[in-house]
Amino acid sequence: MNAERLGALARQAIWPLLALAVLVGGALARFAVVDDRIAPSIWFCGLLILGAPVVWNTIAGMLAGKFASDVVAMLAIVVAAVTLQPLAGLVIVLMQTGGEALERYAEGRASNAVRELEAAAPRIAHRTSASGIVDIEVDMIVVGDQLLVRPGELVPCDAEVIDGRSDVDVSRLTGEPVPVSAQPGTTLPSGAHNGQGALTIRALKVSRDSLYARIVELVRSAQENKAPLQRLADQYAVWFTPVTIAACALSYALSRDWLRVLAVLVVATPCPLILATPVAIIGGINRAARRMIIVRTGGALEALSRVQVAVFDKTGTLTIGRPVVERVESLGALGSDEALRLAASVETESGHLLARTLVEASVAKTGTPPAPSNVFEAPGRGIHGTVEGRAVAVGSPRWLADEHPERAAELDRLANAAEGLRAFVMIDGAPALIVHYADALRPGVRAVLERLRTLGVSRTLLLSGDHTPNAERVAAELGIAEVKGDLLPQDKTSIVQAMVQRGDVVLMVGDGTNDAPALAAASVGIALAGHGGGITAEAADAVILVDDVDRVADAIAIGQRTIRVARQSIGWGLGLSAVAMLVAGFGFLPPVYGALVQEAIDTAVILNALRTSSG
Repeated sequence: MNAERLGALARQAIWPLLALAVLVGGALARFAVVDDRIAPSIWFCGLLILGAPVVWNTIAGMLAGKFASDVVAMLAIVVAAVTLQPLAGLVIVLMQTGGEALERYAEGRASNAVRELEAAAPRIAHRTSASGIVDIEVDMIVVGDQLLVRPGELVPCDAEVIDGRSDVDVSRLTGEPVPVSAQPGTTLPSGAHNGQGALTIRALKVSRDSLYARIVELVRSAQENKAPLQRLADQYAVWFTPVTIAACALSYALSRDWLRVLAVLVVATPCPLILATPVAIIGGINRAARRMIIVRTGGALEALSRVQVAVFDKTGTLTIGRPVVERVESLGALGSDEALRLAASVETESGHLLARTLVEASVAKTGTPPAPSNVFEAPGRGIHGTVEGRAVAVGSPRWLADEHPERAAELDRLANAAEGLRAFVMIDGAPALIVHYADALRPGVRAVLERLRTLGVSRTLLLSGDHTPNAERVAAELGIAEVKGDLLPQDKTSIVQAMVQRGDVVLMVGDGTNDAPALAAASVGIALAGHGGGITAEAADAVILVDDVDRVADAIAIGQRTIRVARQSIGWGLGLSAVAMLVAGFGFLPPVYGALVQEAIDTAVILNALRTSSG
């Protein structure tokens, strides 16, 4: 726990600690001082000083239209002061302020999504001109500027490549798992990560109008417009508070005794409402943390318990997020394993994602590949070299056709017949192998979706920035009926917001920057952050710290159990309070003893609520 959180916790605990100190101080004075007036005076002064802010805050909330569970506590404090029963009033102050402190602690910290997004945005651009290269702030970019993007840098604005070749990672912005092969004419979004080659680009939009800036604004707007969740305690207070006030009115009408009214208020003070939910939620949050699930707020845990619709991103969420070799297709006399081994040799010299994947597949089948020589790579297009005296080339059919024009017609025919993401291998000038890639499903993801159905999730959607055919293929494998691809961040956000506005409790699960606005807009957003998370984690209500999508179902199960236990605690607590109200209303329970009875009820409620941390 950081210093800021510790400081906030200390500030929250001051008021209940002061109330406890006044209670103890008065008790010591009563037994240690001869004058019997000292203790009541200490308690009464404490009640006036510590109870006044509670009363004022509740009245301010009522004037703002908020009639929550603290209304009865406020009435009890006022009647205790008027009837000169400070001890009973102070006990109520202790319970009210203690419960509020627990509730604020359970609410956790606010998300810093917008701040994190802005901090990670491109800051500097390299403007090129006849006089050389000048570093400028991205806000100074104008449409038409020619800019240099060096290897490893972020693209500063939406732009078109006019010179150079490179592989550019756009996965966290668009959901596309394969790096874009950037060459003259390629359009790149702001915030994309350049690979190994320098690029000269022409600005198509100013920085503030580019994709990355729009994502920042979408997150800000989604957070500002997100409807607050009604607290569980307030759902019960809607009917319990009027019942209590009616009981007080009936008690006074029958007895004309304000002490009976105070006794009813003391035992009716909804401490089960004040205490049960935050105690249960803190226990649930701790239990989730043991499963490597960080739930930011109590409201998020409540929302998880009521999820009806689950929305998943594809790349990196339902799939592992990078292509793997799905199969190889032999084209010549050379066996597929041998052709793959030779191809892997030259690919060891490449930094391309698909090259690393091919090498991994070859090592798993044939062991460490031999060392190549005379290697040349055309970034984003292909690579060739010599392996064990044989000429080996791996790349796109267009590049291979440029390298071997005599084979152009054959390569065109093979390219037209093959579907999906693939690489072609030529050995000694002849086509030898087609390597087919696919973004593989995460292990166990089908079982996760089935488990969500058993937990009450009635509808599942797949929303992806990847191409629609890829998204539809994954959805078909998983049995997801509703799927949309080629979505921009604002498209995902609009779909999620529309469902929330219809009254659905929507869970959004994602892992990329392009998912951040939809995570913020959902009833509850979960970020998969097993590989870092960063911006996406900041926009989410809950963060899974391990690379395990099954924890999504765990989070919902923990939320459901937490709220179930909280409701049980509230139900038993309010039931016992109702019995005590009846006894107090007939004059058999004085206010001070009523406060003790209420404390016993509170203890039982807390002990039951603590069950959420076990298991």
